[in-house]
Amino acid sequence: MLVMRSLGMMAALVLVAAPAQAQDGWRQLFDGRTLDGWHVCNGSAPFVVEDGAIVGRSVVNSPNSFLCTRESFGDFILEYEARIESEMNSGVMVRGIVDPAVRGGRMHGYQVEIDPSERAWTGGIYDEARKGWLHTLEGQEAAQKAVRKGDWNRFRVEALGPSIRTWVNGAPAANVLDNETARGVIALQVHSIGSDASKAGQTIRFRNIRILTSNLEAHKTPDRGEVPQYNYIPNTITEREARDGWKLLWDGKTTAGWRGAKLATFPAKGWEIKDGVLSVLATGGAESAAGGDIITVDQYGNFELIVDFMITKGANSGIKYFVDPDLNKGEGSAIGCEFQILDDVNHPDAKAGMSGNRKLSALYDLIPPENVRFNGIGEWNRARIVARGRHVEHWLNGFKTVEYERGTQMWRALVSHSKYTVWPRFGEAPRGHILLQDHGDRVSFRSVKIRELE
Repeated sequence: MLVMRSLGMMAALVLVAAPAQAQDGWRQLFDGRTLDGWHVCNGSAPFVVEDGAIVGRSVVNSPNSFLCTRESFGDFILEYEARIESEMNSGVMVRGIVDPAVRGGRMHGYQVEIDPSERAWTGGIYDEARKGWLHTLEGQEAAQKAVRKGDWNRFRVEALGPSIRTWVNGAPAANVLDNETARGVIALQVHSIGSDASKAGQTIRFRNIRILTSNLEAHKTPDRGEVPQYNYIPNTITEREARDGWKLLWDGKTTAGWRGAKLATFPAKGWEIKDGVLSVLATGGAESAAGGDIITVDQYGNFELIVDFMITKGANSGIKYFVDPDLNKGEGSAIGCEFQILDDVNHPDAKAGMSGNRKLSALYDLIPPENVRFNGIGEWNRARIVARGRHVEHWLNGFKTVEYERGTQMWRALVSHSKYTVWPRFGEAPRGHILLQDHGDRVSFRSVKIRELE
């Protein structure tokens, strides 16, 4: 056996036997003395063994570094301890992928977060180099308070099929369903610090890393609904979502439940349904000049809406709500409040309007967005709109970007200085249709789902 106590960018060949399996089925992935069975991926931060723990230290001018298992895993239950000694962000990849042919060889996949910042999202799930946050701990006070800085913290991860759930010191943290990656490595992260030499040498420590890969159903924890569940499997409703009142607005296959905003039926051209994706086609960038907008047959008042979308370079589109298709009898789009979908970098509309109120996830032409986290051109992004009474929120990829009250004095002042001033009582209807916009650019949609709120 060739033993390595310190690993840098280039790892030497390590010949190891598979870790011994205990009688209860658990296997130790770290023997407490060596780094047998592990190698460094993606960056140049060093990993060493000190006092029975794996220690990673930050270095300047390196991308995120990962100490990766040589073995990959599919379904498993993983337990480990981590000691948070600095303000350096870290995490543990589960089903991580490092493939020179994919994403330039960059590590990507699901990461169980270690977040020492004030927001305290330790135990949340971040999709590294791909979809971004899948489950933040926003509003989960018990989970946010569970982590102990400067001390050892116990983590549990249950990855069974598309389900990934996490616990921190016994407190439930994340609950995600996603079928993007079914198998990959376990990897310990040292986060990049760029060129900031003042952050060099920050540490993260791991120990007692063990995994269970058999008899998982007998060991999995019942889902008692303590934390939100986020479903990223396209065009599906989980049993829990169904209990909570969610339903698909688009079934992933047909035009059922939708029609043209200015038609009695679904448009005969300009839209495409293929492989579970609904796309408005590129027709030159004009507003509603080809197939035209599509709207739900039904109307909605108090609701929570989720729409996954993907844009092409320079694209413009939108998700509208409280839509009255009878207002605009002329050319152009139907009238309603709009969650803006836009390539802010390459489309000129991002520089129009006032103070950025036409940028991605804005309330179009009325309120600019904040905390915008865009996954990029050609990547899926998740829009979420919550409307309860007068109160409305826009969310993009897990971050609230806009919040406002309809029908107030401030609301009417905003409307009076916008393109909507010509429409009496704009945005104040108690109910309306949901709309996906045809703005002449190719934009794709999937996982369109809604639940009506009391």
